[in-house]
Amino acid sequence: QLQASGGGLVQPGGSLRLSCAASGSAWDYYAVGWFRQAPGKEREWMSCISSFDGTTYYADSMKGRFTISRDNAKNTVYLRIDSLKPEDTAVYYCAAKYIMCSNYSGAYDEWGQGTQVTVSS
Repeated sequence: QLQASGGGLVQPGGSLRLSCAASGSAWDYYAVGWFRQAPGKEREWMSCISSFDGTTYYADSMKGRFTISRDNAKNTVYLRIDSLKPEDTAVYYCAAKYIMCSNYSGAYDEWGQGTQVTVSS
């Protein structure tokens, strides 16, 4: 199971670090992706970090302000978001799949419950 956390109300220009914690074993074997869904919009893939070697991938629109990382000792993947903008307001989801990353939501086997990020002054 995955548990996403770290969302909240943030002022524009601020930063957040979202966490995705997993229970169970064999976490090292799983790639973890982050998605977000803004009100009235489809869920979009943002980033992914692969198993083992931790190769990172970002959607073109996410390069620069988003940083994904993982701490396998803590069974946790992080997504840091800098210079937050109102258009970053969304529910952020983490998801896991075996070994390799994908930008296709249907490829993921496990999903966290989502954490709300609201960027507003």
